[in-house]
Amino acid sequence: MIDLRALREDPGALRDSQRARGEDDGVVDRLLDLDERRRSALSSFERMRSEQKSFGKSVSKAQGEERQALLVRAKELAQQVKEAEAEADRLGAELDELLRGVPNLIEDGAPPGGEQDFVVLDTVGEPPAFDFEPKDHLELGEGLGAIDMERGAKVSGARFYYLTGVGARLQHALLNLAMEQAIEAGFVPMYPPVLVKPESMEGTGFLGAHAAEVYQLRQEDLYLVGTSEVPLAAYHMDEILDELPRRYVAWSSCFRREAGSYGKDTRGIIRVHQFDKVEMFSYCDPADAHAEHLRLLEWEREMLAKVELPYRVIDVAAGDLGASAARKYDCEAWVPTQNTYREVTSTSNCTEFQARRLAVRHRDANGKNQPVATLNGTLATTRWIVAILENHQRADGSVHVPEALRKFIGLDVLEPVKR
Repeated sequence: MIDLRALREDPGALRDSQRARGEDDGVVDRLLDLDERRRSALSSFERMRSEQKSFGKSVSKAQGEERQALLVRAKELAQQVKEAEAEADRLGAELDELLRGVPNLIEDGAPPGGEQDFVVLDTVGEPPAFDFEPKDHLELGEGLGAIDMERGAKVSGARFYYLTGVGARLQHALLNLAMEQAIEAGFVPMYPPVLVKPESMEGTGFLGAHAAEVYQLRQEDLYLVGTSEVPLAAYHMDEILDELPRRYVAWSSCFRREAGSYGKDTRGIIRVHQFDKVEMFSYCDPADAHAEHLRLLEWEREMLAKVELPYRVIDVAAGDLGASAARKYDCEAWVPTQNTYREVTSTSNCTEFQARRLAVRHRDANGKNQPVATLNGTLATTRWIVAILENHQRADGSVHVPEALRKFIGLDVLEPVKR
């Protein structure tokens, strides 16, 4: 949720942000109008309530007919106070509802535009040059006995799968490596709940434009998380933190309906309904948020180097940020059979947006309670298997195991299974 005080002081910043996102900048005037009317209604209510208290003292001192007349007026005044309070509450609720639909202000420097308007910041490593026709990750995975889409569909439906044999071992190795790196960097490890209450999901900004992608269990009024960012952001909901930064890393299963992606990436495990992910999450002083964001990006790049993948870093355009993010950097790994880069990590600086909604605060240098900044970043996920298999494949269908993964998987090479 954006800061109303900052909006009053500089409404142009939100107008510019809305335009960069491709959103309606007219919402600024609606917010300012509602805010002014709400504050005016609150002022009227406070004035009437003060008058009511003073009038009550006069009634207590009056006698006879004068007292009866004053009692009639006191009753009228009480009704007016009640109506004034109701009007202030109504305008407050209307303002709050409008505020919750407004995305975060983008950070200075974030590129404007939509999904294709990203800016490439860096390209690392050379795509492999094969002297044979490379197989895609599904053909490789089936040959290795690592991926079973057919039985996944039989048991659960489209976009579900089994990771089997070395596929399961590869995922465990990858996520263990990510957890190890994060713990060594000082993150507190967690296994969070993957079912959360509506206030947790809404507080992190996932029930707005992305609501169609979220699985809901209506009978229990719970949601399955699409990322452990949600339970990690809500972990300190309604709390005041004495020490910052606080960094957590979570290993969890994630669930996405993939609504609106019909026909996209239906082959293999690029776009699926269930996957595992290791997610970094940071609570920090808002003044340190930009620097913390760059730290998260460096930790992601460190992981990509360990699994020996060529990749690029992009500065995501404003219209593709999502409601909560003020700035987002993606790392995209090279996928040989698609002849393109595909997202494997994402790190977002959500500034104070989520913390305001979730009431997560810290004590500043003056002892005042202020919202913290929240940031998140992917450290590894099931989708990485796509890039690892394709980039490290050999002509015979075997796959080279990056050295950093070998101690976890116990293999130097993944060999095709005999059928």
